[in-house]
Amino acid sequence: MTSPMSPEQALARRTILKGASLGVGAGLASALTAQAQSTGAAEPSEGPIWSAEYWAKKGEVALNLWRKRVGAPRAGEAPLPILFLVHGSSNSTRSSYDLSVPGKGEYSLMNVFARYGYDVWTMDHDGYGYSGSSENNSDIASSVYGTSSGAIRAGAFAQAEPERVDRLVLVAFTYKGTGSPEIGRREQQIEFYRNHNRRKRDAAMIRSIFTRDGHSAGYDAAVPEAIIAAELKFGDEVPSGTYLDMAANLPLVDPKKVLAPVLMVRGVHDGNSTTEDLLDFFQQLPNGDRQFVILPHTAHSAGWSKNRHLLWYATRNFLAAPAPIASG
Repeated sequence: MTSPMSPEQALARRTILKGASLGVGAGLASALTAQAQSTGAAEPSEGPIWSAEYWAKKGEVALNLWRKRVGAPRAGEAPLPILFLVHGSSNSTRSSYDLSVPGKGEYSLMNVFARYGYDVWTMDHDGYGYSGSSENNSDIASSVYGTSSGAIRAGAFAQAEPERVDRLVLVAFTYKGTGSPEIGRREQQIEFYRNHNRRKRDAAMIRSIFTRDGHSAGYDAAVPEAIIAAELKFGDEVPSGTYLDMAANLPLVDPKKVLAPVLMVRGVHDGNSTTEDLLDFFQQLPNGDRQFVILPHTAHSAGWSKNRHLLWYATRNFLAAPAPIASG
């Protein structure tokens, strides 16, 4: 589909990265956000939400980008702040951030932040969703080309390209994985992940995302069914690289090299990490502009939870915060 603005033009603007660690493919927004220099924080917008599809190239692989904002862009207008959402390990980007669950309220983070006044972008990684595949395992390193899995990719990008990141949000992040039940389960499958570039991601696996932490009551049962309907049209396998990274190669982000202001958000029951593991990362961050938020009655997949509105609230306030007079 021909785009009104090339991805290179749109993503060249200064960006903020917000990451969601979808180590199992569930979870919220890994995201990039670019603060419009002339307007500062985003302003709420009214009107119909406009969308467009774009394509970028990673070598010979075509990567699919999806964009939403209130109203189509117009020549000469002041740019909106950009929010770029980075999906995780098991599900592609539109089911992660633009999911429709009929009769159950709003689940599209893209819609929510478009109405908050952001120009919201997202992209399917190599081997996921509408994007092509290089047939590699789509590990973390292969995706630090611009865009946790979710949060781990986001943090790695912030570490590699600090001049391009204004504010970083890490949702459901994993640092070292110490004490994590889910990372322990993945460690038992290291040899399989090393020898197979793809792993099973069928309906049963998607449902397990919402039960494995032992707190399924934090989610509406209609949510995994909506994800299954959206995802299985792409097949029942996904790349295994992020699972291998999280089983064998943690830590993948050095907190001392993440220079941007950081918000860390975790569900209190998230089995991909422990509070102690994340506070270890948090306390090493060099920027004094930082926050740590724990969401109640929430497991790993905060963006699909019944308490997703608390995630939206914390993220919106952090992204819109006035610049500190000094930091350190």
